Amino acid sequence: MDSLYFLIPVSVILVGLIAAIFLWAVRSGQFDDLDGPAHSILHEEEVLEEADEAVEEKDKDKELE
Repeated sequence: MDSLYFLIPVSVILVGLIAAIFLWAVRSGQFDDLDGPAHSILHEEEVLEEADEAVEEKDKDKELE
């Protein structure tokens, strides 16, 4: 029974700390756009075109040697 006098306040403090950290994360925008970075990989066509051009240039350089 004596341990409850210690454990209950510790658990209340711990829950309050977790709630404060969660509220800070929500207010700072940590959970605003979870799907955006995952979908942005699929829409980077410019980078792919530049990479394709670089590969083609390397192939041309190898053929000239």
